Amino acid sequence: MKLSIVTPFYNESEVVSLYFEKLAAVLEPWDDIEWVAVNDGSTDDTLELLKAQVDKRSGVKAVELSRNFGKEAALTAGLSEATGDAIIIIDADLQDPPEIIPEMIKQWQDGYDVVAGRRVDRSTDSWVKRKTAQNFYRIFNHFSDDPIPEDVGDFRLIDRKVLDVLNLMPEKNRFMKGLLSWPGFRVRFVDFERDERVAGETKWNYSKLFLLACDGIFAFSVAPLRISFFLGFLASTFGLIYAVYLISKTIIQGVDLPGYASLMVVVLTFSGLILICLGVIGEYLGRVYKEVKARPVFVIKDVHSK
Repeated sequence: MKLSIVTPFYNESEVVSLYFEKLAAVLEPWDDIEWVAVNDGSTDDTLELLKAQVDKRSGVKAVELSRNFGKEAALTAGLSEATGDAIIIIDADLQDPPEIIPEMIKQWQDGYDVVAGRRVDRSTDSWVKRKTAQNFYRIFNHFSDDPIPEDVGDFRLIDRKVLDVLNLMPEKNRFMKGLLSWPGFRVRFVDFERDERVAGETKWNYSKLFLLACDGIFAFSVAPLRISFFLGFLASTFGLIYAVYLISKTIIQGVDLPGYASLMVVVLTFSGLILICLGVIGEYLGRVYKEVKARPVFVIKDVHSK
């Protein structure tokens, strides 16, 4: 059995050594290990530290991207380079505990194709982050054609045949939580409690998380378009009723000049509704535009290995 460990790195110089030491200790019983470490255009000395690990350990492959493409693209690059029979995806910050990897491997050996880590405690997150994450999963799974398991991130083990399916997916807007869940297969969950970062700072602020959530919803659901249609239908119905009311009032009572305020309210409300609907359509159109251009999701500058 060959095991591939895939991890994106972006300005993670403080955790590189800790990452390899901790995972190496956990994975000591396994001989054939491939480390696929993707440097996503780091501006610190992360790449140099990864190169040092290439010289220090066997099986380390430092994939250098030409610039920063984002975590989803970097993870896609790492998966494209993985050659193992089983592939484990884990973040560099070690908040996802490597200690449960042996249990993941055991479940995989028992016949499960996907073994995903599932958080059972979010006490390390702020109240705002806990609530926004909870609401995201509820909204996503309510509207999406392909629901994703709640409190399950990228941390998981996937079989080679699952990876082969993932590598066939050509979309440019990558929402990996959805893509990793989409193939199906036999899935098993391993519960864990997430720790604090071992070092360094998170690269995810609320604006990036919001944009990622939007990417997920727009990539896996047409519900926003349907909601826009429904709102447009309601607005048209309301406008028709109001027009009949005005015509009837004019015929019965004559010309009524007052009403400027109500007219402006109607115009501004419907104008805002139209712009919202156009914005939703624009989000889908922009994604189609990116897909049609067919640019690569990432560009590999070099692969450093022995």
